Amino acid sequence: MAEISAKLVQELRQKTGAGMMDCKKALKENDADLAKAEEWLRKKGIAKAGAKADRVAAEGLVGSYIHTGGRVGVLVEVNCETDFVARREEFQTLVRNIAMQVAACPNVEYVKVSDIPADIVQKEKDIEMGRDDLSNKPDNVKEKIVQGRIDKRLKELTLMDQPYIRDQSITVEELVKQAIAQIGENIQVRRFVRFVLGEGIEKQEVSFADEVAAQTGGK
Repeated sequence: MAEISAKLVQELRQKTGAGMMDCKKALKENDADLAKAEEWLRKKGIAKAGAKADRVAAEGLVGSYIHTGGRVGVLVEVNCETDFVARREEFQTLVRNIAMQVAACPNVEYVKVSDIPADIVQKEKDIEMGRDDLSNKPDNVKEKIVQGRIDKRLKELTLMDQPYIRDQSITVEELVKQAIAQIGENIQVRRFVRFVLGEGIEKQEVSFADEVAAQTGGK
């Protein structure tokens, strides 16, 4: 595979307006061919999405999803730039699909990696640094292994890095970028909350024998 230089990534970024990681991925997928990478980004709608990423998105919807049986419920806020777009069926479908995604991912706690508090990141690092399988490795090797594990772990906690439940070949982030390209406005998933029936309630467990004894006055 051809080397992906920082200069090449920057050049593609200037041409398309796409993010650095998207540009790097596009170049990797196309063997560092700049023209093919640019076309790859445009086909996926990422180039258009990147150009709109800095625009203010203060309109949108709070969507909901209640899973069958009523045991899991989700509220999610997704923002766009105008109330006109918020009323469009495509946007409303996106919001519903994102709410369903949250319901299907019980381990997800944050929208994106940058939302994770520094103390949580440090805690994960401390855990990984203390693993037995790293005890005999040099510090520089240990740091690289730990960073790779932490990056993976943090992505497991974030909504945008999850494979989309209806199309495992893309992430939720890529799903949103496709919607941006289709709709023509910046779209941001701002926050979500998941409700699980009975969560946090300490359930009292009474044995059958104790229940009988209570009903008969202990006789």
